[in-house]
Amino acid sequence: MQLMVIIGIVIAIAGVAFALQNSVPVTVAFMFWSYDGSLAMIVLLALALGAVIIVLVSTPTALRPRWAANRQRKEIESLQQANASLRARIAELESRSPQGGTAAAPQREASPGGAVGLKAIVAQFRSPAQGPGREG
Repeated sequence: MQLMVIIGIVIAIAGVAFALQNSVPVTVAFMFWSYDGSLAMIVLLALALGAVIIVLVSTPTALRPRWAANRQRKEIESLQQANASLRARIAELESRSPQGGTAAAPQREASPGGAVGLKAIVAQFRSPAQGPGREG
């Protein structure tokens, strides 16, 4: 913090020295508008205007990560609430079950026309000369 104050004072001193050395009157004309002032004042106003433009352009870029973090924080909170309500629902359903929530899920019977494993598919395309485990 103190370093920033010192840097600000040094910049102010440099600005005053610049203004004292460049007090030549200058006329700036833009379309139908004209302004008479010292060279130092016009240069400093141009620098100030440039700084304002830079701040206006870079502010959304600087704030975008903060906006994203706030949005993600809200989403996390809503997901945690949904998780808690689902866990409460599971506990309620387990307490209602006749086995007290300890019953295993029913197993499906394997059907002959059902899914085929990867080993069975590979075995269909493997030639008898290759043998098991050899790929060619």
